[in-house]
Amino acid sequence: MRITLRDVTKRFGASTAVDGLSLEIAPGELVALVGGSGCGKTTTLRLVAGFERPDAGEVRFDDRVVNDVPPARRGVGIVFQSYALFPTMTVAENIAFGLHVARWPRPRIRDRVDELLALMHLEGLGGRYANQLSGGQQQRVALARALARRPEILLLDEPLSALDAKIRLRLRAEIRKVQQDLGVTTLYVTHDQEEALSLADRLAVMRAGRIEQLGRPEEVYGRPRTGFVADFIGISNLMPCRVVSAADGVLDWDGQRLRAACEGVVDGSTVTLAVRPEKLRVLGDTAAANGVNRLDGVVDVVTFLGAIVRLQVSVQGRPFWVDVPHTQAVALPRKTRVTLTWRPEDGVVLGAGDGGD
Repeated sequence: MRITLRDVTKRFGASTAVDGLSLEIAPGELVALVGGSGCGKTTTLRLVAGFERPDAGEVRFDDRVVNDVPPARRGVGIVFQSYALFPTMTVAENIAFGLHVARWPRPRIRDRVDELLALMHLEGLGGRYANQLSGGQQQRVALARALARRPEILLLDEPLSALDAKIRLRLRAEIRKVQQDLGVTTLYVTHDQEEALSLADRLAVMRAGRIEQLGRPEEVYGRPRTGFVADFIGISNLMPCRVVSAADGVLDWDGQRLRAACEGVVDGSTVTLAVRPEKLRVLGDTAAANGVNRLDGVVDVVTFLGAIVRLQVSVQGRPFWVDVPHTQAVALPRKTRVTLTWRPEDGVVLGAGDGGD
């Protein structure tokens, strides 16, 4: 089923939570809404669910406007942040609750519950109560209950935020597999950028009730359109620059000449150059850096992050983040003088006023 939001606005008193938002989610697609607190992502999900009614605009399921359709009649499955399991019901009874309400025959309910217990790797736990389950097991019960009536739309509101990192990693992979296997159209709300990048077919970065950028995860990460997106999704080194020659791709940053593709900007304008930490290379401070951008600095902080080591390098008194492999980090203790280099095509030029918050 296709979900379409067309110029949707929702206000709470003098505050505008969702501001003229338009979004289309294709059948079977998973779109993740990501953004900081108060950006409007949960309100958007609640508008799709029917818990809120838009003050303007339309919410459509396929060609049907559902603005006035109550939640119980929208045919959506919902998983909340708190899971909202019934504490006096067993796992099987929680999963079967919506089926009883829909008056499914008992044999059919039993078969569907068994099917979902197997799908969610909950075999043997049907007789337990919520307080006898781990957080990860409760999350899977909530997902099974949401899928019980075979909804064409699945809505998930921060479903993994209460879990520890290792369980979160495993369960987001399970959610993605189930969603793809069933082909259910899904709207997934999260503040966790890594979660959104790993799960979504498309990613919508929200800010102040609007979508700042919408696209495939690799597009949003690799080619952010604004400084806010560059800074919010992952980590970026943001440099305010003056365009010396747009035709030649020459920028000036605090007296340093840098090169990047300067499409859509004019000479003399102020722009922001964004470079991801993994795009930077670290050389000895006397090494040649032919054909690439070069900045000299000093290592200030060395942070072990498991798969990589993140360096904070001070360049003209400003911090730059650089990700390097362990083998290289061994030779780069604090106070080491280094040269940072990157290829001109690895920087993204953002227009004036796009330097983030």
